[in-house]
Amino acid sequence: MDSSASTLSLSSSLELQNQNSDHYEGSFVEPSFFQTQTGVPTQFIWPKVDLVNAHEELMEPVVDLEGFFRGDSVATQQAATIIRAACLRHGFFQVINHGVDSHLISAAYDHMDHFFKQPISHKSKARRMPGNMWGYSGAHAHRFSSKLPWKETLSFGFHDNSLDPVVVDFFTSSLGKDYQQTGVVYQKYCEEMKRVSGVMMELLAMSLGVDRLHYKKYFEDGSSIMRCNYYPSCQEPSLALGTGPHCDPTSLTILHQDQVGGLQVYSNNTWQTVRPRHDALVINIGETFMALSNGKYKSCLHRATVNRYKERRSLAFFVCPREDKVVRPPSDLLGTQSTRMYPDFTWSDLLQFTQNHYRADDATLQNFTKWLLSSKSLT
Repeated sequence: MDSSASTLSLSSSLELQNQNSDHYEGSFVEPSFFQTQTGVPTQFIWPKVDLVNAHEELMEPVVDLEGFFRGDSVATQQAATIIRAACLRHGFFQVINHGVDSHLISAAYDHMDHFFKQPISHKSKARRMPGNMWGYSGAHAHRFSSKLPWKETLSFGFHDNSLDPVVVDFFTSSLGKDYQQTGVVYQKYCEEMKRVSGVMMELLAMSLGVDRLHYKKYFEDGSSIMRCNYYPSCQEPSLALGTGPHCDPTSLTILHQDQVGGLQVYSNNTWQTVRPRHDALVINIGETFMALSNGKYKSCLHRATVNRYKERRSLAFFVCPREDKVVRPPSDLLGTQSTRMYPDFTWSDLLQFTQNHYRADDATLQNFTKWLLSSKSLT
């Protein structure tokens, strides 16, 4: 794929703002913009190649974690076997009996709904500033000027290696003390996602035949990303996408989606739908973990469609290593093989690439590798 086609537009999307000035504040898409459109503006229309319909459902075994938590070695190995098969094919699976309280998940959605229903003047208090990963964004119009996603997002960071309640601090500092309870809910939700990620890392290590605790220890001091996604209804869903086809540059994504549906995975050369399960967490492999597996496991190519009649919401937790940690496969995975699929890099290298130079797609890691090697050759 030609990387120039995905190079970031680092302008503030002035052309888009001028054409729809009543719906923009700075480089934000005003939420009423989505609600008042009878058609899809040019900046939100995706190429036909990205809009090919999915005609079948992704049928995959669900990973049951009950045996893992019971200490049942046979059930745990069965779970690892299912994960291995899924990661070799497309990098996607779902888990049940994960231990996350359904009331906590419901509370996270309730607080999300409250935030996204606020006027733009209120939401923009938490606006995502240039060069910052955290905050509110309307259609990512502050970063791109075409192929805009039909969505709003709220992103914030999480790490559990300090006594500071970092999530609570984000909400109270950006939105005020009235959001103290919102911060508490998401702090707890992130802590639960970090716990689940540790389980996933153990099972992934087992599935690859490496030390069971290798990846869990590797990510213990990581700084992850939490994102609330809100996809408004769209009058012409056949022309727009909530999120375009891409592979996550992060290591692992743990997602809960509501019951509206819209998540699709590319497998066997076709787009396939993922039926929502209220009791399941969606897991997909990202580019960083693909590098950590030396390319053995696929980074999941996925997208999100929009619905004509209903809004859709999802909660996404992106597992990341510490920014300065070197991304390198474990030696016992390489064994006697001397071939490395990717050079050593740090998470901050890849993060910088996707934030400043390249829009994540289905070839991010390949083009990042070229960029990284080229950058090193110039130094």
